[in-house]
Amino acid sequence: MAKQTEGSHKPLIAILMAVYEPREDWLRAQLDSLEAQTYPNLKLYIRDDHSSEAAFAALKACARASIRSFPFELRRNEEKLGSNATFERLTREADGDYFAYCDQDDVWLPDKLSTLLDAIEAQRAQLVCSDMFIIDENGTRTADSITKVRRHHVFKSGEGLAPQLLIANFATGCTTLVNAGQAKAAVPFCPYMVHDHYLAVWCAARGSVVSLPQRLINYRIHANNQTTIMTGVVDKETYVEVRIRKAIRRLEWLRERMRGQGDLSAAIDRTLNWTRARERCYAGDTRARGEVWRARDLSPVTSVFDIVMAGAPDWMFRCCIGLLRRNVI
Repeated sequence: MAKQTEGSHKPLIAILMAVYEPREDWLRAQLDSLEAQTYPNLKLYIRDDHSSEAAFAALKACARASIRSFPFELRRNEEKLGSNATFERLTREADGDYFAYCDQDDVWLPDKLSTLLDAIEAQRAQLVCSDMFIIDENGTRTADSITKVRRHHVFKSGEGLAPQLLIANFATGCTTLVNAGQAKAAVPFCPYMVHDHYLAVWCAARGSVVSLPQRLINYRIHANNQTTIMTGVVDKETYVEVRIRKAIRRLEWLRERMRGQGDLSAAIDRTLNWTRARERCYAGDTRARGEVWRARDLSPVTSVFDIVMAGAPDWMFRCCIGLLRRNVI
């Protein structure tokens, strides 16, 4: 525990790691990269989402073998909850000054946490995130920025960003460092949002959010990633359910949670009205197209896509979805 003893006067960073049926070589690489962090005052909280007995046994063995310089706790859900609820439980349970959310299949660069901590304290931010290198299933680097594989990913920094974050998230959870008090205050997490997106909105409503240009992790993109472009969309019907109705449920939930937040509450109402008009476009309401167009500043690309695609043939819609997945449009 030498590393922790040397840095015990520094803020405690709790690493919150959710795991489910991990591939052992990827898990070991991730845990080894946590052990290699240069920041000295860490604690790791691992929560397994009810993996098989064999997978949980392998997880325990990997953690014991890899994590030697700082303490860790390993717990297991009594039933499968999903990653969002697992990260919420970790947030409730953990102690620390800052929380770093961790997936099971990436590789962190050694200075990741030191760099994030310097930024969040220097800029008095509630949340800080970074860019990342992209690797494939074999660990081969395939891109030097998330923006190279997701062309609509735009990093932003500053205050007052919550309304923009209602539409699209730029803070990828595995690159973030979050003020622990804000993360705990954000519980319960929104059931209709990925945890990182919800935390970004919550923190942006209460202060500044900062994006760093440094690539601080190797982000592994593979066939089983939880969040990919147009996940679950195969046709217009699934698009409306996954991309529009789920957004309506999310915004309705946020409207109740953020009630009385002034400008943010107004932004939620406006975004909700725009999203409902998008749904009506696909139901054949031609007047809704005008509503979507008039609010196009919320997301010009999405507005044009829905106005055009709502009346397009199914084959054209499926073709466009394929182009989006391949990062062509």
